[in-house]
Amino acid sequence: MSNSSMSNRDFFPAESWRILRIMSEFVESFDTLAHAREMSVSVFGSARTPEDAPDYKEAYKMGKLLAENGYGVITGGGNGIMGAANKGAFEADGQSIGLNIELPHEQRPNPFQTISLAFRYFFVRKVCFLKYSAAVIVFPGGFGTLDELGEVLTMVQTRKINPIPIILVGKNFWEGMTEWFKTMEKEGLISPGDIDLIKIVDTADEAMAYLLECHKYGPRGTVIEG
Repeated sequence: MSNSSMSNRDFFPAESWRILRIMSEFVESFDTLAHAREMSVSVFGSARTPEDAPDYKEAYKMGKLLAENGYGVITGGGNGIMGAANKGAFEADGQSIGLNIELPHEQRPNPFQTISLAFRYFFVRKVCFLKYSAAVIVFPGGFGTLDELGEVLTMVQTRKINPIPIILVGKNFWEGMTEWFKTMEKEGLISPGDIDLIKIVDTADEAMAYLLECHKYGPRGTVIEG
């Protein structure tokens, strides 16, 4: 028997076990999040944002406002913006969910999680963010944040998920990207109106007001007046 045949035989059991690990992550996370009691909002942003930064303070306020208005908060479970949003929800006695990812250096679970899940695979984690979110709020961040934003924009644009509010907090940070989006639209690379999938605001208060405007009924079914 050739060496290539032997290597192929050795390869398949390892791949089969990997599939089972992937399945187990889906089963555990779906089972846990399906029993979460609140309509939830995912908050994305940098893990590197320090606690004395204005973005951190706004993310903390965002988590607090979401909890006070009956929403659960879902983050990636790390520090920075994620920790701030979880902390705000936690201290407001809200549901504070962390979808933690195993990373060699940067990621350490923050202590403000009422529900905590650990993921080995980014793609399983991203499915959970979108499956259980009624909106996405994005603070300034790096490649990981852009990856998460790109995922939700693609899923909404292609109608793989129902339309949900996509709110970017921090006009100075995000307006350069939206100008680039206009170039994409001009070149015919995205459709007219795709830019309107995004709402850009400056503060947590503005994000909360827009979210409640989008959800004419509050997360517990209470009519929002006005």
